[in-house]
Amino acid sequence: MRFSTEIVSGHGFRDQYGSHVPPVYVSTVYEYVDHEAGLAVFTDRGTYVRYSREENPTVRALERVLARIEGGGDALAFNSGMSAELALFLHLAKPGSKVVVPYEAYGSTLLLLEKLSERVGFKLVNVWPSADSILEAAGRETSLVFLEVMTNPTLKVIDLVEVCRNLGEGVALAVDNTFTTPILLKPLKHCANYVVHSLTKYIAGHDDVVAGALVSKSTGVKELWDWRRITGGILQPIEAYLVLRGLKTLEVRFERQSKTALELAEFLSEHPGVEEVYYPGLPTSPYYSLANKLFEKRLYGGVVSFKVKGGYERAVAFLKKLRVTKRGASLGGAESLAVLPAKAGSAPIPRDVREKLGITDNLVRLSVGLEDPEDLKEDLDQALK
Repeated sequence: MRFSTEIVSGHGFRDQYGSHVPPVYVSTVYEYVDHEAGLAVFTDRGTYVRYSREENPTVRALERVLARIEGGGDALAFNSGMSAELALFLHLAKPGSKVVVPYEAYGSTLLLLEKLSERVGFKLVNVWPSADSILEAAGRETSLVFLEVMTNPTLKVIDLVEVCRNLGEGVALAVDNTFTTPILLKPLKHCANYVVHSLTKYIAGHDDVVAGALVSKSTGVKELWDWRRITGGILQPIEAYLVLRGLKTLEVRFERQSKTALELAEFLSEHPGVEEVYYPGLPTSPYYSLANKLFEKRLYGGVVSFKVKGGYERAVAFLKKLRVTKRGASLGGAESLAVLPAKAGSAPIPRDVREKLGITDNLVRLSVGLEDPEDLKEDLDQALK
């Protein structure tokens, strides 16, 4: 089925009542008739369930959709994106190996890798967010390269095709696809082995659920499933239902948010109160051509970042004056949110590195919602003034 149909009907759930919506299964335990059926909980996923920390029918319905829309073999849903990353890193970041991650990544991801490297004994190598820097660092001892194709928060675009063309054999590649979503990019169709999502963001889309996912190119996710089972990271059934419901409108929401984001990026580029705008959909962006080569649609996502003239104090004053746009550190929801990344998600990056990346104290990250574009323009304008 095509994408628009998959996100609505790809869960493949059927019950004896003919329900169109997968029910919320809240039971923690399930009866099985013999020992062999109990052991089949993983080998026949979704058919046999014995305990909801291992499998849950509502969660399994969500996982089927996620695997299909990303072009993967299987998926695991977690209680947060960080929980999904933890399972991935525990699985792949072996003692004595090397993990390569760009400096510009989600701050909690960098902190998690730093703490794990100290305890597990792998070498963490941070590089500039570009294909050349990643490939130069990824030698034979590298077990994992982890990247965001569109970085958070300055929206640099990493050439995934170039990474795939030259990445050595035996190196696992994992891509955080939260910002781009499978609407713009399906990394597993290139050479990525895994895709990570914060489902909290665009896929759930309503700022009312925290969830994460890990999609594998192959059907072999038993070790990852074991890590989820042991650490207790499975998504809860009610949250899985909410993500399934939000997923149905992902395409229409993301297209609307992306088109509004481009309008706002153009507006901010001409505003006297703005120093610089970061958005790959602007022809003036150094990543415009690359984004058009990589992305499957002429859309560039619903996040715009920009620097307020006058430094940190002016940026803080700007945030306080916003009326329609809310102040908040998430993204991808129906409401527009603005945050200073240097004081939020990017804070764990060393200050000197942040500034080289463009993440200065006056940088604002704007997650564009579903409000009327003209109201958002007027709101930004009055706050900047």
